[in-house]
Amino acid sequence: MKIAINQPTYLPWIGYFDLIDQVDLFVVLDNVQFERQSWQQRNRIKTAAGLQWLTVPVMFRGRFGQLIKDVEIRDSQFGRNHIRAIELAYRRSPHFDEYFSALAGLIEELSERLLVDLNLGLIQWAMNMLGIKTPIVRASTLEVGGRRTALLADICMIVGGTQYISPLGSAAYLVGDQNVLGHHNVEILFQNYRHPEYRQLFGLFEPYACFIDLLFNCGREALNILRTGRAVPYSVEQVSALTRVSGDKQSAIVA
Repeated sequence: MKIAINQPTYLPWIGYFDLIDQVDLFVVLDNVQFERQSWQQRNRIKTAAGLQWLTVPVMFRGRFGQLIKDVEIRDSQFGRNHIRAIELAYRRSPHFDEYFSALAGLIEELSERLLVDLNLGLIQWAMNMLGIKTPIVRASTLEVGGRRTALLADICMIVGGTQYISPLGSAAYLVGDQNVLGHHNVEILFQNYRHPEYRQLFGLFEPYACFIDLLFNCGREALNILRTGRAVPYSVEQVSALTRVSGDKQSAIVA
């Protein structure tokens, strides 16, 4: 069984959904330490001025080491600002009217809850709109322990995973730790994704915006377009032979 394991991201980029779409089970890694100012709490939309950050304010003072599943949203009113920013950026997009009202209602509703609830709610809504049917399970609901690769190995063992497809951004430590997964007969593969181009608002195409950019601009063709970026996953040997991935590209890949 192919599985992927990744942290819950706010309004993820389309490569996140490519990863979900190509596996039999997606495990949301919500039982690891929260990283402030990471993709866990922010992402980007395309505006007339270029890519613009949308950041969810969270409680962090005195909470060093808190797990993703426990992170509280600091100000629930942020949702109104994000909804307004999305409206201003995409109201002239071809499929805005099909999706905006439901998206806005979901952001407003979930902004009163934990960050993980917000992120998972938006991820599952996006999957429904795109037509991705991969089941999702939260790591915090599994009886798993360990850290880093040992944690991934435990998850694979419990859910019956035999192939683990990882974002390429995790190659730096997974290649060195491959024996940890290999000990459990789990094959490591790395996502091989090239961001497809499509018609956007505001001039030249800019990749790595969040998924709503594709959805608002392309509507029901979004999943077909998303899938055109997928190539055969890299093996550990292929990744080891690749030129070192640049910091900028690596940060975009894991968004």
